[in-house]
Amino acid sequence: MLASGRGTILEAVLGAGVPVAVVLADRPCRALDVARAAGVEAVLVDRGAHGGFGPRFDRDAYTRAVTDALSAHGVSLVAMAGFGTVLGRAVHDAYGGRLLNTHPSLLPAFPGWHAVEDALAAGVTVTGCTVHVATLEVDAGPVLAQERVPVVPGDNEETLHERIKAVERRLYPEAILRVLRETQAGRDDVEVVTR
Repeated sequence: MLASGRGTILEAVLGAGVPVAVVLADRPCRALDVARAAGVEAVLVDRGAHGGFGPRFDRDAYTRAVTDALSAHGVSLVAMAGFGTVLGRAVHDAYGGRLLNTHPSLLPAFPGWHAVEDALAAGVTVTGCTVHVATLEVDAGPVLAQERVPVVPGDNEETLHERIKAVERRLYPEAILRVLRETQAGRDDVEVVTR
């Protein structure tokens, strides 16, 4: 798994029995501690060694480092959980169709890093979360599962995002397990689930 934050989705994935070979983070974060506590190898591939978070960031070199680390652990399916770095072509070449992501909106609505804020600004009454195959175009890959989450009066970014995360913590592990089952069964056509 690729993670950057508190590791709450990682906790849900591990709690659902998803086999995780390694957790890789782009910065020091709680997700690495969650992995270690679960007996899963935790690897920091720090962006700092590749130019950090500014204009000197070398996305291609960083992506190669991440791809090499995943390959070294025999990873066959990659799941991103709040991973804060957009990766370049190398990881898509190595894991095309096997790189999953969860996003806090009903894609194609509100792609990008500020989806919850954008949904509130647009005044929608329903948003949700999407599990999709990650592609080079951010948040544009095939949808694997979606679930609606209502926007309620008085919602702010924090309250709405937490309700979306509650759905993600169930939907994402279910989708990952389904993809693993279908991959093991030799199927290429992953069924879309919408709620």
